[in-house]
Amino acid sequence: MNGAPPARWIADTAASPNGFGVYHFRRVFELSSKPDRFIVNVSADNRYRLLVNGQPVSAGPQRSDLAHWRYETVDIAPALRAGRNVIAATVWNWGADRPVAQESRRTAFLLQGTTEQAAVVSTGRPGWRVLRDDGYSPLSIKSSDLGYYAASPGESLDAKVYPWGWEDAAFVDAAWPIAGSLEVAQSSGTDAYGVVSTWQLVPRSIPPMEETLTRFTAIQKIDGVAPNEAFLRGTGDLVVPARTRATLLLDQGHLTTAFLGLETSGGAGAIASLTYAEALIDANGRKGNRGEVAGRRIFGIRDEFKPDGGAHRRFRTLWFRAYRFVQLDVQTADEPLIVHDVHGVFTAYPFVERGRFASDAAWIDSVWVMNWRTARVCANETYFDTPYYEQLQYLGDTRIQALISLYVAGDDRLVRNAIEQFDWSRTSDGLTASRYPSALPQYIPPFSLIWVMMLHDYWMLRDDPAFVRRFLPGIRGVLGWFERRVDSTGLVRAGDTPWWGFVDWAPQWDRGVPPGAESGHSTAVTLQYVYALDLAAELEAALGARELAAGYRVRANSIRAAVRARAWDPTRRLFRDSPDSALFSQQTNVLAVLAGAVPVAERRALIERVLADTTLVRATYYFSFYVLEALRAVGLGDRYVEELAPWRAMLAMGFTTTPEAPEPSRSDSHAWSAHPNYGLLATVLGVRPNTPGFRTVLIEPHLGARARAEGRVPHPRGDIDVSLTRVGVAGLRAVVTLPAGVSGTLVWRGRRTALHEGRQELTL
Repeated sequence: MNGAPPARWIADTAASPNGFGVYHFRRVFELSSKPDRFIVNVSADNRYRLLVNGQPVSAGPQRSDLAHWRYETVDIAPALRAGRNVIAATVWNWGADRPVAQESRRTAFLLQGTTEQAAVVSTGRPGWRVLRDDGYSPLSIKSSDLGYYAASPGESLDAKVYPWGWEDAAFVDAAWPIAGSLEVAQSSGTDAYGVVSTWQLVPRSIPPMEETLTRFTAIQKIDGVAPNEAFLRGTGDLVVPARTRATLLLDQGHLTTAFLGLETSGGAGAIASLTYAEALIDANGRKGNRGEVAGRRIFGIRDEFKPDGGAHRRFRTLWFRAYRFVQLDVQTADEPLIVHDVHGVFTAYPFVERGRFASDAAWIDSVWVMNWRTARVCANETYFDTPYYEQLQYLGDTRIQALISLYVAGDDRLVRNAIEQFDWSRTSDGLTASRYPSALPQYIPPFSLIWVMMLHDYWMLRDDPAFVRRFLPGIRGVLGWFERRVDSTGLVRAGDTPWWGFVDWAPQWDRGVPPGAESGHSTAVTLQYVYALDLAAELEAALGARELAAGYRVRANSIRAAVRARAWDPTRRLFRDSPDSALFSQQTNVLAVLAGAVPVAERRALIERVLADTTLVRATYYFSFYVLEALRAVGLGDRYVEELAPWRAMLAMGFTTTPEAPEPSRSDSHAWSAHPNYGLLATVLGVRPNTPGFRTVLIEPHLGARARAEGRVPHPRGDIDVSLTRVGVAGLRAVVTLPAGVSGTLVWRGRRTALHEGRQELTL
C-alpha cells in the first residue's frame, strides 16, 4: 500500500463496533472504457468477500494478528466494463461468538485504489454505502455440547430480510446509509502505507484458498418425502410438499471442508436446517465405525435458512464447515419448497500433490490417500489442529504438518507463514504461544521447543539461510526460558508458571501432562529441551554465534548426564518419566534416544524394549511420529511399515481422515496423525537432506518386508524420483533421478554409493 493514494477504514458507524453483524458495502462508479489494469488493496475485520459486477474476485483477509493485519492486492479489471460498475463487499463480524483464532479490533472495511484512476473507489471517499443485513443471526455452539469448541458459530439467514440482488450494478441503494469513515481520533493515525488505521497492515503472504465444487455421493436416509437424488447433482428438483417435515441424511463419502450451498424456490415460511458431523453417533453417544448409518443419529454444528418464497434463491454459508454427513431437515408452511441443488464448495490451502508413494502393499495406498486428505482439510490460511472443532494452529501439530507439506506438496509458503506467526507470538520472557493466531492466549512450554525443531527442519529442507537467521533471537529467547529453570538437579524444574505441560494425549497422563511437567521435574520435558539445544547448536554454528553453539553443546551434555544419573532405572533399563515417578513411557525413552541421552551402543536395544514392553505408557498417534523417527535413528527403520498397523485399523473402522487420538477420539480429522506420508518418503523410501538446504540428498531405504517401493519427493530444484526393487535376499536394484545441480548418496546395508544429477540405475 506504500505510495498509493490514501484510503480510510469505513463502517456502519451507527452499529455496534464489536457485536455480531453482517454488512453489505457498495460503491457504484462509471468508466469510459474497460481498463487494462485496475488494482486495489482490500482488507476487513473480521472477514470479507469482494464482488465486482456480481463476480467474486477476492476473499479474506488472510488470518493473522492485529500487529500484522493482512491485506490482499487484486486486479479487478477483468470484472469491469465500460459504463456503470459496482464494487460490492460482504463484511461480517462474529461478535462474541467469533472463533478463538480470530483477532479483531472492530467491524470495518478497507479498499484502496492503487492509482489515480482507481483511487476514486477508495473507501473514505464519497460514494460508499453500507447496509446491516438483519436477516443474519448467529447460532451459538456450546463447548458443553461438543467438547472444547473454538471455531465459528452456526448461521441463520432469513431470506425475507436479505436484500436480493444487492451485488448487481442495477440495484437501487439510494435508501442505504452512507458508510462512515473511522476518524483519526479512533486510531493511531496514518500508517506507513498511507492508511488511517489501528490495524498494522502487511501484504498477504500466501495464495488464495482453493474453492472447488464438490457433491454428495448419496442419500443415506430419507423421511417425509419421495427419494430423488437428482438435486444432489443439480440436475433435478426435490419437492417438499406444503405442511410437511422432511429429513434427508446426505453422505459426502469422506470428510471434507466446504462452504455449503443451497438453491431453492418457493417455500415461504419454511425452515431448512443443516446439521454437520464428522460421523454419526449411537444411542450412547459413541461413534464406532465412521461409515455406519443404521441405528445412528447426527449431532453437531448447525446452519439454518428460511426461504421467502422467491425463485432460485441461492444461499451459501459465510464460513466453511467440516463434515462427512449433513442432515437436511425441512419444515414447510403453506406452500411447497423446491430444492434445486445442495452442494459443497471445497476449500483449503491450494496444495498440489506432487509427492507419491507406491509399493507391493496395496493397503498403504489407502493410508496415503487418508493421510493426504487429512493434511488438506487441516490446512487453510493457517494450519489447523482440527477443522471441525477448533481451527487453531498449534505448534505440536504444525511441525508435522509442515513436513508433510514440504515432502508431498513441495510448497513452503504456509510453513514460512507459521514459523513467522509463532515468532510474533513470543512473550517478553521468550516463550512462543502454544497456538497462534489466538485471541485467547495459551502457553505449552514444550511446544516452544518444537518451534526450534521446526526451524531446523526448514533449514535442512530449504536453502534459505537468511529467513532462518531472522529467528535466531527467538530461538535464544525460548532456550533462555528453559535455561533459567534448570535447577541444582540438572533437570528442568516446573512449578513456577501456570502453563500447560502437555506432551501427548496418553490416557495415563492427566490432560496429557507427564509426571513432573507442571510440578517437579519431567524427564520428557527436560529431554525435549536437550533435543532443541542440539538442533539450535547446529543453527548457531552455521548462521549465528559459534560461541553460543559451543555453550549449547556444553549445556546439553551436562543435562544429559543429569538425566542419566537421576531418571535411569538400572533394573528396567529404561528412563522413568520423572525421578520421583514409577511411570515409564515410550515418549520419555524415545526422547532419550533422539536427545542423545543413551550411549550409541545401547540405543537399538532400548528402542526394542520400548516397542516390546506392553506395560509402558504408549505414544498416541501424535507422538508416534517421534517413536518412528527414533526407530530409524537406531537402525530399525525396516520395522516402519509394520508399525503402521494402527493406520490400517483406521481404514477398517471407516475413517477417511486420521483422528486426534485412539478411541474414543473427539476429532476425526487431525493432521498430526497423518505423519506416515512423511515417513513413507523419508524413511521407507529413505529420502532426506544430507546437508542443509537440501543441497545434497541422502537416500537410505528401509523396505522391511516390502519387495518393491517407489515414489517421488519434491525438491526446490525439481523432483527426486526413486524406484527400488529387491534382488534376492540382500540385493537392491535402484533407479534414481535427481534434479539438475543436486548430488547425493545412496546407502544400502551400510554400503555408500555416490549419486549425480539426472537418472541413474544401480544394482547393489
